[in-house]
Amino acid sequence: MVDEARVEALDSGLAPVSEGWFVVNAADAAWLTNDAFGARCVFETDRRVLRGRADRDQVRFEQLGITLAVVPPGKRSGLYHGESNEEDFLVIAGECLLLVEDVERPLKAWDFVHCPPGTAHCFVATGDAPCVIFMTGARTADKSIVYPASDLARRHGAGVETETTSPAEAYAPFPHWAPGRSDWNPLNG
Repeated sequence: MVDEARVEALDSGLAPVSEGWFVVNAADAAWLTNDAFGARCVFETDRRVLRGRADRDQVRFEQLGITLAVVPPGKRSGLYHGESNEEDFLVIAGECLLLVEDVERPLKAWDFVHCPPGTAHCFVATGDAPCVIFMTGARTADKSIVYPASDLARRHGAGVETETTSPAEAYAPFPHWAPGRSDWNPLNG
């Protein structure tokens, strides 16, 4: 029998603080914000959600990464990259431009994107409202990532100048994710 996890209020919302099953409404869950990339509900208790809370352990999902991203118009979801694990995305609201394998593809609510391992991709929100994207990906011990140099991604502010396999190097010019919510987040009550 699997126990129910303890869910507690942290700085930016509710997050699991023990292993087990749990239910949390995304509007109440822990969120991260970043001036360059928008907001994310992470549903886990990782080091970013725990910033300054050394009294808590990380509670991470072992097999799947889950993120609910809210990307403001004109912003990108992250940097153009390809991972060794497969990833899937569902646009829930708004519009965005998918950059995938150096091709642009416009997306709208309810469009689904599947990226097999190694598929270079990222999203740029378009339109007048934030784009909400449900993101999930496999987690394996042998995960690798590459940020390829792409003229298309750089034109959208989502590309690196020189290819790298280091997330720290790729994201060095950008602010760090921090616990918090944003005024434009449609889930704020």
